[in-house]
Amino acid sequence: MSHQAAEEPSPEGAPTPSSQQAAAVSEPTRLTVGTGTGEGGEQLGYDVLVGNGLLARLPEMIGPRAERVLVIHPRALRATGDVVREDLENAGYRAVVAEIPDAEEGKHIQVAAFCWQVLGQNGFTRSDAVVSVGGGAVTDAAGFVAATWLRGVRVVHMPTTLLGMVDAAVGGKTGINTAEGKNLVGAFHQPTGVLADLDTLLTLPRNELVAGLAEVVKCGFIADERILEIIEEAPDQAQNPHSPRLRELIERAIAVKARVVSGDPQESGAREALNYGHTLAHAIELAERYQWRHGAAVSVGMVFAAELARSMGRLDDATADRHLMILSALGLPTTYRDDRWNQLLEGIRRDKKNRGDQLRFVLLSGLGQPTTVEIPDASILYATYQEIAAAPETGAIQL
Repeated sequence: MSHQAAEEPSPEGAPTPSSQQAAAVSEPTRLTVGTGTGEGGEQLGYDVLVGNGLLARLPEMIGPRAERVLVIHPRALRATGDVVREDLENAGYRAVVAEIPDAEEGKHIQVAAFCWQVLGQNGFTRSDAVVSVGGGAVTDAAGFVAATWLRGVRVVHMPTTLLGMVDAAVGGKTGINTAEGKNLVGAFHQPTGVLADLDTLLTLPRNELVAGLAEVVKCGFIADERILEIIEEAPDQAQNPHSPRLRELIERAIAVKARVVSGDPQESGAREALNYGHTLAHAIELAERYQWRHGAAVSVGMVFAAELARSMGRLDDATADRHLMILSALGLPTTYRDDRWNQLLEGIRRDKKNRGDQLRFVLLSGLGQPTTVEIPDASILYATYQEIAAAPETGAIQL
């Protein structure tokens, strides 16, 4: 970890346009999350901008009150983080960079402690801000740092992956991992704004892009069938970062999440629907020591949830089968090892939705009809898992 920025190529390849270039780009789509005013009269809600060349919009997201800004980015985006820092300095801020490990390795308490140290050494106050630049893991970690420093400072997210844009950056969930599971330590802390710059997808590795589509598909099954139809009509265009179809999918997925989290900002009810497919997914990630991409695990988790709902007589065959067809068309995995059930069940028992010893899953009663269901007996889960399990030697698609 370092807060010394240096130039180097970016494997994730986020383009680094100047503010002058960004200003010349057409107006982005603006989606608003949350409305109204808080107890102190402050305005609630924030904007998610979706478009191209959005770096010039960062100062308006941060606002004029901040003097210092901490830019948190992974090692893979060192050059991009340095450009963001320079742009902020040109806008009049005192900008500092904190470089953290890539992917899930960045979501550890030691990493958060390093960021707190950088904030303290540079005199950050409650009027200052944090900016995350990276994928979902960086968004989660930077959001947690912002939520816990001085009990909460502003944070702006600049997601550079599809997963980050449609999931991690929107909704205010933050978290770090422990040896016992993923995101078990965290806080709700809404961002000041989100800049989803589509230029960052142009050089994103294909597997990273495809994995992010799992969260888009999830939004289709729980709320917006048009998402599923767009993918079914042209699955290749859904994976094309130059395609207007992918932009529509991103905007629709963000709109779904914005509606859900606006009505349930702290996951006390309806927001649990966004965990569709995630109960088994988190258990797979834990079993794989976080070497599987999150979206790949969510894909398997949704197929499992569909089979579970079908076996319990809650979901029709056509909708259950549609999961397998759409996810397979995108090249996402739909099976997992048949020799890992005991390990997976241990992970399922640690899921945040559980209450006491009662296992709970988000299932569909129909398209766009998610609900949280209590599972009376773990044997039901085991029987369902046999329907999707594959022998280790056959190898599920791992992305």
